[in-house]
Amino acid sequence: MNQTQTKENQPEMASVLLGAGFALASLIILPAVAQRIGLGSSLTIALRGALMRAANRF
Repeated sequence: MNQTQTKENQPEMASVLLGAGFALASLIILPAVAQRIGLGSSLTIALRGALMRAANRF
């Protein structure tokens, strides 16, 4: 792989990693934190939806 192909793949890889991070946060971290601080399930679902929409933008 040459230098040009590596530079072209970096923004794509960053987007994939960012999307994976949002997915991890919305599926695992957010519900755990919400349960710990006592958020209601409807608010947790709304926050999860917001994170997943943010992940789709990248």
